[in-house]
Amino acid sequence: MVNPRHIFDDELKSLRADLLRMGTLAREAVDKSIKALINRDANLADDVIIGDDVIDKMDLDIEMKCMELIARQQPMARDLRTIGTILKTITDLERIADHAVDIAKIAKILADQPPLKPYIDIPRMCELSLSMLDDALKSFVNEDVDLAKKMCERDDLVDALYNQVFRELLTYMMEDPKAVVRALYLIFVARFLERVADHATNVGERVVYMVTGVLKELNV
Repeated sequence: MVNPRHIFDDELKSLRADLLRMGTLAREAVDKSIKALINRDANLADDVIIGDDVIDKMDLDIEMKCMELIARQQPMARDLRTIGTILKTITDLERIADHAVDIAKIAKILADQPPLKPYIDIPRMCELSLSMLDDALKSFVNEDVDLAKKMCERDDLVDALYNQVFRELLTYMMEDPKAVVRALYLIFVARFLERVADHATNVGERVVYMVTGVLKELNV
C-alpha cells in the first residue's frame, strides 16, 4: 500500500524544484536584460521579452499544482506554510521577470542612441539585486532563516545605489535638455532593479515565515 505521506512529500519536492527552475529563469532574464542594455544588444533584449511567456506559464502551472495539492491533501501547519510560501514566491518571481522585460524594452529603445554615460552603478545594482535573489532561493532550499535575514539587510545597499543613480541622472537632465529622455529611461531601469531587490526581500520574509510561523517585515 502506498503511503499517502510519501506521495505528498514527493509532490511537494516536485513543487520546490519547479520554483527553483522558475527562479533561475527569472534571474537569467534580469541578467540578460542588463547585458542587452550595456551592450546595446536589441537581439538579446528580444530574447528576454520572448522568454517571458515561459515564465508566465510556469507561474500558472505551479499555482495550479499548489491548489490541487491543498485540495487533495488538506495540509496543516508547516506543510501548509510551505505551499503558501511557494504560492507567494512564484508571484514575486513572475514580477521579477516582468521587470526584466521592462528593462529589455528600454534596452531596445536605447540600442541605437548614443550612451548617456558609462554604466557603473546600474550594473552594481543588478549584481546586488541578483545576489539577493540567489540567497533568497538558497535560503528557501536550505530553510535557512539566518541567510534569509542577512539577505534582506542588503536591500538598503540597493536603495542607496538607486538614490545615487537618481541624483546623478537628475543632474544630467538639468544640465542638458537633450539628455532628459535617455536619463529618464535609465532612472526607470534603476527603479526596476530596486524592485527586484524588494521582491527578493519578500521571498526572504516568506522563508522565515515558512520555517518559524512568524510573518513580519525584515527590512523596514
